[in-house]
Amino acid sequence: MPIANDAPATYRTSAVRPGPATLIAEAIRELASRRRLIAYLVRADVRRKGTDTLLGNLWWALDPLIAMAVYVFVMGVIFQRSVPDFPIYILAAVVPFKWFTSSIGGSTGVVAKNERLIKQIQFPKLVLPIADALAELVSFAFGVLLLVGLTLLWAGGAHASLMLLWIPVIAVVQLAFSLGITLFVSAVTVFYRDVGIVVGHLLRMLFFISPILWSFEDAQGRGASLKEGLGPTGFWILEHNPVAILLASYRRVIYGQVQHGADGGVTWSAPVAPDLGLLAALFGVSLLLLVVGTWFFKRLEPAFAKIL
Repeated sequence: MPIANDAPATYRTSAVRPGPATLIAEAIRELASRRRLIAYLVRADVRRKGTDTLLGNLWWALDPLIAMAVYVFVMGVIFQRSVPDFPIYILAAVVPFKWFTSSIGGSTGVVAKNERLIKQIQFPKLVLPIADALAELVSFAFGVLLLVGLTLLWAGGAHASLMLLWIPVIAVVQLAFSLGITLFVSAVTVFYRDVGIVVGHLLRMLFFISPILWSFEDAQGRGASLKEGLGPTGFWILEHNPVAILLASYRRVIYGQVQHGADGGVTWSAPVAPDLGLLAALFGVSLLLLVVGTWFFKRLEPAFAKIL
């Protein structure tokens, strides 16, 4: 009956199951009509992060700088890495990786911790993971400003180039990919809180297998060891996973590429454009993941209030 179709999502019975197209269209209408609510939630989240600590929003710049200092000391001093301009090399991957881990890690509780809002029938639940992801984007923007500033100042601006203009393009691809995962994780965690623990461990493991402290071109370091241990097929899969593609793209446009000379010396190339074929393929996959994630979230949404 028409009355059943017009009922709020919370009151739908198991007999009323909208199709994927209906759920996605409903999600688009919700987001379009709640633009001000999303903007308010983003501002509130940004302000909250700034007021919860003594130094406030300065941590957006201090956190990646401290991480860079630790990695430079461990890899450059203890393990004697000889990569030129190692701080820029590290920071070019640390800043976007921190954005990714913050987005995915934060999504594990973004719905579950808002029990009061979820139980309001007219509240659009989808805005919660979307607003959380956009708030993390603001943090990333501050990190990028720091990164670009250091790139312009470091070594007399030796790494500064117009290739930096590719950063927003790569960020759009990463945002789409992160949003897709966020929608899945935030929805599933409502039913299985263990997912948050598993995601935390997976993100820690991802740090070590991602090209942050090393690169796939590193013929004398981790890249060569991984290729030998995983074999050509395993190495190709690792090199072409979405996070690796994104981090390698950022490093190419910010730092350049490490080059090993015949005499054993290490240099770096000038910044170059990202692999557009890989980025385009990843963007297509990310959009598909975003659509399926939206359908998945909307499909589970009616049960959120019952579980919480």
